[in-house]
Amino acid sequence: MSRSTRSARTPFKARIPGGPDGRRMLLIGFIDKCGTGLWSTAMALYFTYVTGLGLGQVGLLIAVSGAVGIAGAPLGGRLADRFPLVRVIVCTQLLRAAALLALLTTDDYLLLVLFSAAGALPDRATNVLTKLYAARIAGPDRIRYQAINRTTSNLGWTLGGLGAAAALAVGTTTAFHVLLIGDALSYLVMAALTLRCAEPPAPTTSRIAAASTDRAPATKPSSPWRDRGFLAFTTGDAVFFLHDSILQVAMPLWIVHATDAPVGLAPLLMVANSILVVLFQVPLARFGSSTVAARRLLVPLAGLFAVGTLALTVSALGGRTLSIAALITAAVALTFAEMIHTLASWEISIALAPDDAQGAYLGVHGLAQSTQRFVGPLLMTGLVSAGPLGWPFLGAALVATCGAQSRLVRRRLPESSLSVPTVTVSEH
Repeated sequence: MSRSTRSARTPFKARIPGGPDGRRMLLIGFIDKCGTGLWSTAMALYFTYVTGLGLGQVGLLIAVSGAVGIAGAPLGGRLADRFPLVRVIVCTQLLRAAALLALLTTDDYLLLVLFSAAGALPDRATNVLTKLYAARIAGPDRIRYQAINRTTSNLGWTLGGLGAAAALAVGTTTAFHVLLIGDALSYLVMAALTLRCAEPPAPTTSRIAAASTDRAPATKPSSPWRDRGFLAFTTGDAVFFLHDSILQVAMPLWIVHATDAPVGLAPLLMVANSILVVLFQVPLARFGSSTVAARRLLVPLAGLFAVGTLALTVSALGGRTLSIAALITAAVALTFAEMIHTLASWEISIALAPDDAQGAYLGVHGLAQSTQRFVGPLLMTGLVSAGPLGWPFLGAALVATCGAQSRLVRRRLPESSLSVPTVTVSEH
């Protein structure tokens, strides 16, 4: 029987790693992004039109929340090493709901900042906690699981954004309150579903790797803060996460201030980004199915960063047609860079994390994305102001970081011990 015939006869749900709990957690992630899409799209407008804050106050509130939220990833990872993972996830969901509902109780600026910051901590911890759960429940299929998770998340975010657009078209205070309450209710639904999930096996019993990857405590410190190699890897990943700020912050500003392309192209490129992720994230997962394969993805990642940044430079050379073509090229290249980086980052970060401190290590690695979310927009606005010559310099920095990251991973995990064998884990 051919492989395609076997695949065609396999029920769809059986092709999702992690069994019933894995599928349930994917549903939870989908609901999460639906709710987040509802609220995040309207958050700044809520503080402007409902609570009456000025532009500077809104900017400061978002910046402070982002800065506080940076601590959420390592804090969540540390808690996951000490307490049952499912309980920690439920607590973060309830805290996110409480922080949102608290915004309804006041127009006082200091309290709004406090509640927003309080919600940012569990919000940033969520990515690390769901990553830990997926790694433990999906075992050797964790890369495919993550790819499916990103696909469902993008669908959820899109649906939430469409719902927010419909509510914002009404533009009333009640509509804003509905968006906020809808997001809060989504967290309560998520908490109820999470309570039905089984606690995944501990990493010492579920970790799937070749025996030669077992690390001796003497060579791999259990504290990520004392592990210079892992901190260097996390720093490099923070640089790679700039693709988010390029697509979401820099590109719309660049279209307006430096190109002849129509302003309406910006949201279309964001839609294209989501569509490409939905279509290609899962098929691309097979190219990162082991740590060896994930490290090799850094080569095409460097090429995609180079193409994307050079295309942005070309888009400013003049002419409407050239600008549109170059911007589409940049958006496609950076979207594929986003997908490939996600696969490589997911697999390598887990492979580098020792079993006795997996949560702590992945929590520290979560700082890469959290820090980028805070620093990236500031860096991108400065880069747009610098003009076309700024993009080649950024591209060169990204390519150089890919090379350094590849050498670092090769030293930390010898190639002969990187592969994750395809075996079946009885607990799953």
